[in-house]
Amino acid sequence: MQMTPLIAVHMSAALTAVVLGPFALWARMGRTTRPRLHRAIGYAWVTCMIAAALSGIFIRDFNLPNIAGYTPIHLLIPITFFSLYRAFAYLLQGNIQGHRKTMQSLYVSACVVAGGFTLLPTRYLGKLIWADWLGWI
Repeated sequence: MQMTPLIAVHMSAALTAVVLGPFALWARMGRTTRPRLHRAIGYAWVTCMIAAALSGIFIRDFNLPNIAGYTPIHLLIPITFFSLYRAFAYLLQGNIQGHRKTMQSLYVSACVVAGGFTLLPTRYLGKLIWADWLGWI
């Protein structure tokens, strides 16, 4: 797999979401809450997640076990869209606890777990980091 504009958009959105997520969560924790900062970073994070999920639909990998080019990691796309919908539905209902848990679990599953899988040495980003940049493989 090569770096295409689609993969560059996907990777940029996903990496930005990985970085922004902890800041959005931090802005609502502790004694001093920062609702305006939380909302601003949260909307940026949601935008990055939507961009990553939309671009991920069009990225296919025929080297891994797949169905029509869609690998098991593509299952996170509908989970991401449903979780974002559910998180905002919780907000509209005034269920802050449900919103918090949904967003935290989405960050862990879509950013941390999926990000971990992309760092495997057989994946594009993993090869780039472990072999090309660090020279460990």
